[in-house]
Amino acid sequence: MSNKRADTIAFQGELGANSHLAASDAFPNMEVLPCATFEDALAAVKSGGARLAMIPIENSVAGRVADIHHLLPHSGLFIVGEHFERVRHQLLVLPGVALSEVKAANSHIMALGQCRTVISELKLMPVIQADTAGAAKFVKESGDRTQAAIASKLAAEIYGLDIAKENIEDAAHNTTRFVVLAAEPAAARAGDGPVVTTFVFRVRNVPAALYKALGGFATNGVNMTKLESYQLEGSFNATMFYADIEGHPDARPVRLAMEELDFFTSEVNVLGTYPASPFRAALKAQANEAGA
Repeated sequence: MSNKRADTIAFQGELGANSHLAASDAFPNMEVLPCATFEDALAAVKSGGARLAMIPIENSVAGRVADIHHLLPHSGLFIVGEHFERVRHQLLVLPGVALSEVKAANSHIMALGQCRTVISELKLMPVIQADTAGAAKFVKESGDRTQAAIASKLAAEIYGLDIAKENIEDAAHNTTRFVVLAAEPAAARAGDGPVVTTFVFRVRNVPAALYKALGGFATNGVNMTKLESYQLEGSFNATMFYADIEGHPDARPVRLAMEELDFFTSEVNVLGTYPASPFRAALKAQANEAGA
């Protein structure tokens, strides 16, 4: 294994993107490798150019990150960890530009969706860019005083922009969940602590197949924390489901639930079993306190 691979984590976007922040926060001793697309980031791990990839999968405000569910099952990679990153968006402008001069806000579509209130209040035109840091780079290179970017403080530092308005995200809980991908599966074992198992599946074409496929998780007391459907190949008849559950496939309740799932599905692909982020336990504790 080359040193480059051992010490490098890939992400999609320019330097200063929120994925860059997540990679640096989770793995502060690793070098970062910015990639133009999610496919490029996954390919970097597959080819050995990076050991890990940090990929956003969902946001607490804007929901699912597009394309990820389609890419992961065919990437040949495994989910080996997860990371929750609190997202704080800044409105960035060229040095010396007054807020009254700004006419447009450039950013990733997810960031634009997370800052609707400020965009509306300032009557800005939202402009979709490939990623948040790329939007900051665009504003810097354009030299256009009417253009602003929604990006991070790190992006402001990297591209020499001013922060015209701080922390403009609509929700204080704005958090993105990332998955960490590697060429080999995680060494998580049953009994080592809280783990998450992620898999995709396709149900058989029989009545109530989804209900029956999921019944085993309920009867065996396995908590399913996420279930989403997505279409395959442009067909409304070909539906895949993405799921996260708490527990290890070697644990008896999960093993029994997965056996029942197999009976009612035509395809099951386990993407990874990995340690649960401490963020999950913190959320449960908050929920318990609120319900007390």
